[in-house]
Amino acid sequence: MRRTLRAMDSAAPREPGATETPARARPRLVFRTQLAHGSPTGRIEGFTNVRELYAKIAEAFGIAPTEILFCTLNSHKVDMQKLLGGQIGLEDFIFAHVRGETKEVEVTKTEDALGLTITDNGAGYAFIKRIKEGSIINRIEAVCVGDSIEAINDHSIVGCRHYEVARMLRELPKSQPFTLRLVQPRRAFDMIGQRSRSKCSVEGKVSSGRETLRLRSGGGATVEEAPSDVEAEAARRVDDLLESYMGIRDPELAAVVETARSSAGTQAFARGLDAVLGEFAFPDEFVVEVWAAIGEARDACG
Repeated sequence: MRRTLRAMDSAAPREPGATETPARARPRLVFRTQLAHGSPTGRIEGFTNVRELYAKIAEAFGIAPTEILFCTLNSHKVDMQKLLGGQIGLEDFIFAHVRGETKEVEVTKTEDALGLTITDNGAGYAFIKRIKEGSIINRIEAVCVGDSIEAINDHSIVGCRHYEVARMLRELPKSQPFTLRLVQPRRAFDMIGQRSRSKCSVEGKVSSGRETLRLRSGGGATVEEAPSDVEAEAARRVDDLLESYMGIRDPELAAVVETARSSAGTQAFARGLDAVLGEFAFPDEFVVEVWAAIGEARDACG
């Protein structure tokens, strides 16, 4: 069950004439962060969404927020399994990957699918999360997982969501060359081995257990229980369907799973999905498959 931290009044009775004890303040969550290519350790706090997180990291290191391509948790490597989504564990160490070299590649679309899976950082940059083995893109050595797609045929896509970029690539005509302008994450040549994990500093009492800081696009961040096994499995299955249908992966799938939990059937689920994720314009068959996948996740996890 999810829990948010809030100030609690003391239940103990006060003696006559005693001064009122102020409510306990919300604990301050202070996270440690580094630039992935190497930097001193910074401390950040007070963010409620990804854009604010990037702004705090940028302030800590004296760079522009737009320099940050994406963040990983507990690893400085370009590891898409460690990608920061909408939740940060209270013990997670945040590594920010910043802009490195820019490169241009020419691609000829000889098949319908390029073999790219796109995600985005929630702050205006879409990047490559996966490259399918044996695909068109896989045969171009200059294109790598983690590369941000800055432009297609000199048309800037900065500010576009992942599904918009995936759609643009799908709609490119076959047998006609096009150009991708990519920005790779900055890498350090002397980074041997992974930095040690460090805990976030929690100034104030926070209950033990699996808890995460949940970032929201609207409203404040909340401290909640980590996703259950059912929720994690459902999110994985929905992510696989997103990749199959739309060529994207989205690490923050809580809205889909939460909508399913509160829906009585596929019609109610479809209406709820339109309300929270209407911009995706999911096809009807996708909605039906997602509903089935979430049900299968419940059965698989008992």
